[in-house]
Order: sequence, then C-alpha cells, then structure tokens
Amino acid sequence: MKTDMSIRMRTMLYGLMCVLLIPFVFPTWWMVTSSVKPISDIFAFPPDLLPRTYDWSTYQRVFELQPFAQQYWNSGYIALLVTAGTMIVSSLAGYAFARIRFPGADAIFMVVLLGLLIPAEVTIVPLFQMFNQWGMINTHWPLILVPVFGAPSVFSTFIMRQFFIALPIELEEAARVDGLGRFTIFRKIALPLAKPALSAVAIFTFLHSWNLFLEPIVFISTPQMFTLPQALTQFTDAYGGAMWNIQLAAATLTALPVLIVFIVAQKQFVEGLAHTGLKG
Repeated sequence: MKTDMSIRMRTMLYGLMCVLLIPFVFPTWWMVTSSVKPISDIFAFPPDLLPRTYDWSTYQRVFELQPFAQQYWNSGYIALLVTAGTMIVSSLAGYAFARIRFPGADAIFMVVLLGLLIPAEVTIVPLFQMFNQWGMINTHWPLILVPVFGAPSVFSTFIMRQFFIALPIELEEAARVDGLGRFTIFRKIALPLAKPALSAVAIFTFLHSWNLFLEPIVFISTPQMFTLPQALTQFTDAYGGAMWNIQLAAATLTALPVLIVFIVAQKQFVEGLAHTGLKG
C-alpha cells in the first residue's frame, strides 16, 4: 500500500515538474525551431511546435551578413581569458581574506563586497574615459580587465573565501610544522582541495563573460571586433527591421556553448556553491 502511494506521489511530482518546465523550455524550443522557419510562419498564432517548411539557409546567411566566425572567436577567447584571470585573482584574494589575519581584514572585505551593489551603468563612463586615455578603446582589453577586476571577480572572491574558511585549519598547521611557507601551503594544499569552488567560479565567470552586453557596445565599434551579444543586434534589413529568422539562427548558435557548459557542468556548479558553506 505504501509502495503504491509512493509511486503515485512520485508520478504526480514528476507531472507537476513537467508542467512547470514548459515556461522555461518553450522559449528555447521556439527560438531553435523558428530559426529554420520562413518569416511569415514565425509569429503564427497559435505557434507551430515544428516548422511547416525548413529553411536551413538562414544559418548560412548568418556568416554571410557578418564576420560571425570572427565574432564567435572573439567571444570564446575573451571568455576563456576572463575565466582564467578571475580564477587566479579570486582564489588568491579569497585565501588571503580567509587565512591571513591583518588589521582591518573584515572591514576591507566588506568594502570589497560593496562593489556588488554598484550597477555597471554607474561606472561605465569613468571606465570609458580611463580606457580612452590608455588607448584601449575598440580593443578587447576592457572586456577582459573589467570583469577580472570588477563585480564578477568580487563575487568569485566571496565564493572562494567561504570555501577556504570551511577547510580544516589543522591541515595548514600540519604543513606549517613541516616547514612549508604560506604560498606553498596555498598552492599544494588549499588550492587542490578547492576544485569544487573553482569549478563554480569558472562556470559562473564563463557564462557572465559570454553574455556580456553593455561593455562591448560601449568599448567596441568595429564589426570584426564585436562579441556575439553585440553582433546579434546587427541583423537588420535595409529599413532597420529585424531579420527574425536569421537573428534567431544566430541566437541559437550563440546559446549553444552556454547550454553545453550548463548541461555538462551543472553538477560541479551546484556542488561548488554547496561547499562554500556560507560560513564566517
């Protein structure tokens, strides 16, 4: 009797989850299927779950209308550099705030966290003036330096600090007795144990950099230098109207790495956040 009740409850739970999943899955399904539809069929009501006719030439035109392959490369290598830089900066800063005692450490950490409360729109004009003086406008340097030393790195530092606080201090004390220095302890003991937190930082940072929109439209003006979010706004006809099927094809190609990263690494992402413990 209990087994039948358990199966019934589980079936109802799965059914409810499938219903709740529809608002999240349907937009992605509509984007992918509409990318191969004629424009006249895209906004049909009720929407067709499958295209009546398939127009695969939209994906070819994505690369004909813009240097989309170059823009794809731009987003890819920028995201990788930002991810690597943020992992280095946040792990060093997080360990310092967690393990090195110095006057005003907690106060300084609170000031660093205040960076999360400042909207990017507030600092974008001073940043533009600064990078303009450095001759870095219309280069990719602002798109790398701002995230590595900006709000994403602050959040990553918080994650790493919480993780290092949760590590048993006895591990480091034993290493110190053996004569290891602070940086050696960090490199050989703390950092290898921090793989779950580093995984979470890597995933979060990669997705943030890949989807970055405000900074590219401010700092970049040449199509060959565009990143993908900026490039998606450029698929328009001679009258300024959106070329919907081509734009949706470009959006599908843009979202593909994000979906792959999330599907492959969602377990590590959840475990990394769970291991932070939110202590301290």
